[in-house]
Amino acid sequence: MSDPLRIDGDEPTRRAVKSATAFRTISEVADELDVPQHVLRFWETKFPQIRPLKRGGGRRYYRPEDVELLRKVAKLLYQEGYTIKGVQRLLREGALKGGAMPAYEEMALPLGLDELDADLAPHDEPEPEPEPKPTRRRALDATTREVLGDLLIELEAIKALLARH
Repeated sequence: MSDPLRIDGDEPTRRAVKSATAFRTISEVADELDVPQHVLRFWETKFPQIRPLKRGGGRRYYRPEDVELLRKVAKLLYQEGYTIKGVQRLLREGALKGGAMPAYEEMALPLGLDELDADLAPHDEPEPEPEPKPTRRRALDATTREVLGDLLIELEAIKALLARH
């Protein structure tokens, strides 16, 4: 009998099934939610409620409740069309605690809101990317310019050699 975790030439690889209460790594959570790992790390900066345990070397371990919260955040952002600010507000107000996720309209009407709040309502347009900070450029001295010029000539010669092969 072969080991299900062993990589074998013809056998498909399988992962051991974890219990529902087991902690998950960032790669497991990213695969489960179908989002890149860097997105999960970004969400940690935007949503202070997302706090995975961090072990040596900065390795993240997500509790089942962390994964559930991430699942709700992903659904609101990707399926419901909420903005990050809208989800932040829902989290601040405690609207995402508990089992079911309320639809925006269901939340607004009991509160007596006549109009949907622009920050909270789903939007079709994504939030604009923040402007990059301008960098100060230093002028290069003559020696550095000459060295860089020589390097550029050498690199172009190498590129030409590689193009021939």
